[in-house]
Amino acid sequence: MLVLIVGAGRVGSAVARSALAAGHEVSVLDDDPLSHERLDAGMDTTWEEAGGRFTVGTALEVEALIAAGIEEADVFIASTNGDNTNLTISQVAQRRFGVDRVIVRVMDPARSDWYREQGLNTICPTKHAIEMFNASLGLTA
Repeated sequence: MLVLIVGAGRVGSAVARSALAAGHEVSVLDDDPLSHERLDAGMDTTWEEAGGRFTVGTALEVEALIAAGIEEADVFIASTNGDNTNLTISQVAQRRFGVDRVIVRVMDPARSDWYREQGLNTICPTKHAIEMFNASLGLTA
């Protein structure tokens, strides 16, 4: 199974290393060539020697998505630091390229809920933090 992850920050690189360790083919796309260092962190070999792929490019450009392997992707994960970018590229992955499993990180809870209703699998750390806070006070949402 090919997992394409856009964004090699802390979240994207951690998920990428986990997926690679689980035996999946993993491709990471990021516009910062230095973000590659996060993929190598904690590994005995380099990311590529371990079997990972890394592409430098802007995810909003279809050519970069194609170079990273979106046409073969079984799973697409958008984990950049921008909601707009994540939501846009997730819809491109789902609608244009027909990726069945699309996961998108969205910081804004209202947008996360709306896009979930539109068929995207959203993860919202902000919403989770609010729920945890409320639960710690015995409050219900």
